[in-house]
Amino acid sequence: MVIAMLVLRPGPGWWALVMLASAGVLAAELFNTAIEHLADHLHPEVHPSIRVVKDCAAAAVLVAVLGAVAVGIALAVQLINF
Repeated sequence: MVIAMLVLRPGPGWWALVMLASAGVLAAELFNTAIEHLADHLHPEVHPSIRVVKDCAAAAVLVAVLGAVAVGIALAVQLINF
């Protein structure tokens, strides 16, 4: 991502958006990992409620990734129109 940004040379606003989107995805991944490990530690057996918690955490990562993809698409559209 950083290499692509250096090659494309977008403005500072785009740098901020891309960095925030990337940080959001990484944070979501870290929270997801923490929740899954904690749930497995506290309740190692398969449990429907634990499954829902893990699915929700994974869905949060997906939402963060989709937001980052939207930023990437918006950046690509902006650069193509110039």
